[in-house]
Order: sequence, then C-alpha cells, then structure tokens
Amino acid sequence: MTTTPSSSTPEHYNTLISVEQLTRLKAGGRPLMVFDCSFDLSRPPAGHEQYLQAHIPDAVFADLDKNLSAPHGAPGAHGEVATSGQAASGGRHPLPTRERFSVWLSAIGFTNDMQAVVYDRNGANYCGRLWWMLRWAGHDAVAVLDGGLQAWQAAQQPLGHGEEPARFQSNFELGRPLESLKTAAQVEAELGQSGQTLIDARAPARYRGEVEPLDPVAGHIPGALNRPFGSNLGADGRFKPAALLKAEFEELLAGRDPGSVVHQCGSGVSALPNLLAMRIAGFAPTALFAGSWSEWCSKPDRPVERG
Repeated sequence: MTTTPSSSTPEHYNTLISVEQLTRLKAGGRPLMVFDCSFDLSRPPAGHEQYLQAHIPDAVFADLDKNLSAPHGAPGAHGEVATSGQAASGGRHPLPTRERFSVWLSAIGFTNDMQAVVYDRNGANYCGRLWWMLRWAGHDAVAVLDGGLQAWQAAQQPLGHGEEPARFQSNFELGRPLESLKTAAQVEAELGQSGQTLIDARAPARYRGEVEPLDPVAGHIPGALNRPFGSNLGADGRFKPAALLKAEFEELLAGRDPGSVVHQCGSGVSALPNLLAMRIAGFAPTALFAGSWSEWCSKPDRPVERG
C-alpha cells in the first residue's frame, strides 16, 4: 500500500511513501532528509555496519540506542534508567525528552520545512520509532518507506556506501506534539477500565509468558490484547491494504473503542508498526506506552498476567 500526499501540498507524506514517490521527491528538489534506522537487538552495532555496506544515497543513520533513546540504565536493571532528567519514559529503550531529541535533529541539519522519510531493513520495526518521535516533536511531514530498503533495492535504485558527508547544523524548533504518550502511572491508573485498551505487539509466546529472552519477568499487562507487529505486513514486506488492516483491528478489538487503544510491546519500539497500521487503516490517533513491558515489570507490585 502507498498513500497519497496528505495535504494540499502535493509532496507532503505522513504515513507511508512508496519507492516511486520517494524517487520523485529526491528529483524534485524539495527539502528532504532520509533516515536509515536499521538495527539488531541481539547485536546493536550491526545496524550501522549494514548502513555502511548499503543505504539509500544521502541517508542519515539513526541509531536506536544512541540517537532515538535516552541513556540506558545500569546493565541488568532492565526496567530502570539513570538519565538525570534526559528521559521521557522508562524501560529498556527510554525515550529521550523532546528537547534532547530536538538537539540531535539540529545537530544533523534537520529543519522544520523538510519532508522526512524513514526506513529500515527490519520490517518497519525500528524506523517506526523515528516516525513517531518526529510527530511527537510536532513534525507532520514524516513517512515510512513502504517495503523498506528491500523495496528500494528491488526497484533497482542506486545505493550509497560508507559514511555520508556531515550537514550544517540547523535550529529545529519543537511544535505541538502530534502523538500521545502514556506513562506507566497513567496505564496503571486506568487498568481494567473501558477507557483503555492495551495492544501488545510482542510475539505470542512472550505475550503468554512462556518465554522471556529480554526482561526479568515473563507475561503481559493484565487485559492486554495481542497483535504481533509483523501482522501488519504482507508477504512482500509492505503494509497490508488499509481495508484489510481496518478489518483485522476491528476483529481484535471486538467492539472496544478504537480511540481507547494504547500500544505497547517490550520496550516501546515494535509497538509502533501497530500504531502506524491503525493510522493507515483510518482510525483516529492512538496512544503509545513507551516504557512498555520492560518498565511495567520493573515494579514488583504491578500485576502480571500469563496465558
């Protein structure tokens, strides 16, 4: 699926963008920045290594650990961070504050008039984080490249290699947040109420508590529904058609209010393909619990459900 431009400006995209649309943007001269967000949880340096081997020409590398997260806490303290006010959430990948994020955007030369395009080679798992963060910073013109780097390569588009030249520093100005962030305290206060529907994007075995490779406690937040983030993609690696996504989410919600949805996963990253898919499907904006399971289970007295 691809989306048409989202405003009267014909080159403004805020959900998905196709390879063809991106090539037109690159040729048209509109202010544009492309971000490669490739990452590997099991071996964090791998994403940058892959970027050096091949990326969309002129793309900036955005590292999940270094650029899209606040400084992490002590090793082994999965749900805790020690960040001296630099974090906007807890969990294994705590969000940086909006102010800290804007400093990084300015350092790489990103400006408020730019169209941002984000991609990875991981089924939109990691680039969804930057898509959401830019919108949280008040920037609407950001889109996910549908199909990721694989779609770009399949279209026989050119590739860049090695590091790209640095850009001049800019002054990115934060705007009104376009996305809603929920804290652990808010999620806990609304637990079991009709005004909150949690959707957990982790694999079914982790959701059920049968295995837990990353966090100290297995299970899920009581009452959460399960939709693994990969469910949003077709066999070609692109997002499913909007009508199909809408039907699948309506079946999962089973009459619950779509506007009550709060997305979560293990550390607030892989929840975002679900959030983006609901937007593609035409639902109203939904919320993110960025600390997710890793923050939830860091407090021993919070309830846990298994099965």
